[in-house]
Amino acid sequence: MMSREALQERFRRARSRTVSICAPLSPEDHVPQPIGDVSPPKWHLGHVTWFYEQVFLDRYIPGYKPFNPEFGWIFNSYYDSFGVRIERSQRGTLSRPTLDEVHGFRAAIDEQMAELIAGISESDWVAFADLLILALNHEQQHQELLLTDLKYILACNPGRPAYSQHTPASNGAHTLPQASAVAFEGGVFEVGSQGDRFSYDNEGPGHKVYLEPFQLQDRLVTNGEYLAFVKDGGYTSFKHWLSDGWMTVRQEAWEAPLYWEERDGEWFEYTLYGLAPLELNAPVCHVSYYEAEAFAHWADKRLPLEFKWEVAVQQSGLTPAEDGFFDDGHFHPTALDAGKASNGTPVLRQMFGHCWEWTGSGYLPYPGYRRIDGPFGEYNGKFMVNQMVLRGGSVATSFDHIRQTYRNFFKPDKRWQFKGIRLAV
Repeated sequence: MMSREALQERFRRARSRTVSICAPLSPEDHVPQPIGDVSPPKWHLGHVTWFYEQVFLDRYIPGYKPFNPEFGWIFNSYYDSFGVRIERSQRGTLSRPTLDEVHGFRAAIDEQMAELIAGISESDWVAFADLLILALNHEQQHQELLLTDLKYILACNPGRPAYSQHTPASNGAHTLPQASAVAFEGGVFEVGSQGDRFSYDNEGPGHKVYLEPFQLQDRLVTNGEYLAFVKDGGYTSFKHWLSDGWMTVRQEAWEAPLYWEERDGEWFEYTLYGLAPLELNAPVCHVSYYEAEAFAHWADKRLPLEFKWEVAVQQSGLTPAEDGFFDDGHFHPTALDAGKASNGTPVLRQMFGHCWEWTGSGYLPYPGYRRIDGPFGEYNGKFMVNQMVLRGGSVATSFDHIRQTYRNFFKPDKRWQFKGIRLAV
């Protein structure tokens, strides 16, 4: 169990990081909501603060009076257990409360939370600490959403403004060798959370699965490889697409991944560093499940099932490395150094960070899964329909937030997150 001092420091660090993500933004940048999937940065700042007020202060402080009663429905996301809420698509209409008022809300709740962490009784500590670790992971999820949402907001600006003025070094000077297949034996394997560290309820119960022998490619699909699909008429022919995917391509007039632009025959990509020439060796990202599946069909490959991804990580002895996450100062997936690509026996690379990896698995409950009673039963369980699983984290994920059992999930048409492709053979 984490000590009181360690948990206090982790709380302070998480709260500071959320504010630091918004530091490069102007007050005006905090308000727009170009599409319903994207929430304004100001709303994120308020929502993660509301979460602590609802879950901790209102529960543990007798007679607690909320900072502002209206914030209860303004900053609620999807929790019916906590009552009414503003429609998600209307979050961009919130010119009030002002950004200063939201920061005042944050400061007040942070002060009370610090006092509560220091003063909670020993008899309540274990349950309190477990719940606070969940809340901190919730804030880390919104840090990722902040980065991806503000990217979409800035990309909608005709000037294509940069979020970061830092220009990262490129690894794209040399052509990457062709991706190689890494082979894994079949058998019966333990998957899912084993309860030895924090995990969300959708990661368990741990259970056994049987897998036939399988192969995964050693690295993520690159922009250059995906560009070949585009140039081969990938978006103009139905033959590689699922029916729903082809309908979406035509309805949305997709011609390439989100944030790609063709100008005078040259391809560019909007990143958090601004608009830049498409780096061919970098992982392709911001593709939907439909696009990932169509590319796999075009390449005569397939997307891996989520348990094959997890077992491959287990068998390879991989753990998250700090490279590939925004903690190390990167705001866009970086190309694999050609000098470090597989030579001889191939090994898995880029499994954590860089881009979430679409799997061919629907988001469904594990055997024996039961929804938690109360508001936390709404956290994951009620979304187990019409969505696909992604694994591995992205450049927008915190390094200490990801793990091999983590199951992200999105509807198959969604593109604004950093989502990429690893092929199975």
